[in-house]
Amino acid sequence: MRILGIDPGSQRTGIGIIDVDPGGRVLHVHHQPLVLLGEGDFAARLKRLLHGLAALIDEYSPQEVAIEQVFVGRSADSALKLGQARGAAISAVVLRDLPVSEYAAREVKLAVVGTGGADKLQIQHMVAAMLGLSGKVQADAADALAIALTHAHVRATARRLGVDARLAWSRK
Repeated sequence: MRILGIDPGSQRTGIGIIDVDPGGRVLHVHHQPLVLLGEGDFAARLKRLLHGLAALIDEYSPQEVAIEQVFVGRSADSALKLGQARGAAISAVVLRDLPVSEYAAREVKLAVVGTGGADKLQIQHMVAAMLGLSGKVQADAADALAIALTHAHVRATARRLGVDARLAWSRK
């Protein structure tokens, strides 16, 4: 199973791709920040995001996608731009008929680090350790890999419990 993790952003969108073998072993495939700055106005950045993700999907052929939910903690303008970037990312995915799962930042931190209040450095460290990567992983790409890892954990838990993956993490 190949999973694409996306950490949406209006300036940089994190991309992380992992493979999960039938035994549950996770392997790193690719990661990068998709840099959107320097593309002109905001609409041009969204176009870059849409086309950049489409190219990565075509190149790596993920079977499932996990994306971070919007966290509204800054200004309303920032939240709106983040939501639009997230919408462009989801559009790139659903246009290729890929299933999308969504995770809150606290859920990702809990799954990867063990605490919902983890900071960026802890995420970067744990992602590198879990995937056997050397050196420091760029923050947006590390977040995207963490989202993909979270989805892999949720899928494995759901399979063991015999429930739908969306219900495995739900507290409802």
